[in-house]
Amino acid sequence: MSGGIVGTDMDSNFDKALTFTLKWEGYKSNHEADPGGLTIFGISSKYWPKEVAEMDKLSQNEAREIAKKIYKANYWDIAKCGELPYPMDIIVFDTAINCGVSRAIKFGALTFNWTDYLFNRLEYYNSLRRPIFMAGWVNRVIDLYRYAKQA
Repeated sequence: MSGGIVGTDMDSNFDKALTFTLKWEGYKSNHEADPGGLTIFGISSKYWPKEVAEMDKLSQNEAREIAKKIYKANYWDIAKCGELPYPMDIIVFDTAINCGVSRAIKFGALTFNWTDYLFNRLEYYNSLRRPIFMAGWVNRVIDLYRYAKQA
C-alpha cells in the first residue's frame, strides 16, 4: 500500500470526498485493536511508517496536508475516482481508504449502483467479524449513504 506521491492537480470533488473521509478518520488514534498502529488522519504507520513519523512531528494542519497528498495520489487517483460520476467518486474514495483500493475497485466491478455498492461494503465488514469496530463502520456507511443521497 505504501508508495510515492504522484500527481498534483485536484479533481473538483476530491476536496468534498476528503472532507467527508477525514470527518470519520479523525486526527490521531492508536487503538490497541487496530493493527495499523499509530494513525494520523487515517494514514497508518503500518503502511506509511516514514510519513506518519513525519506527520507526528508537525502541526495538525501540516499533517493534514501530507495526508491530503497521500490520499490524492494513492487512493483517489489509483482508484480512478476522478473518472467516476458523483456520488460514486466519493463513495469509492472513502471505501478505498477504509477497505483498501483493490477492494474498492472490486466492489465497483460488481455494480455501479451506489446503494448496492454500499451494501457490498457492509457485507465485507460483516465478514471481518471484528465487533469492536462494527458500529463505527456501519455508522460511517449510513452517513455516506445520506451524503450521497443529497447528490
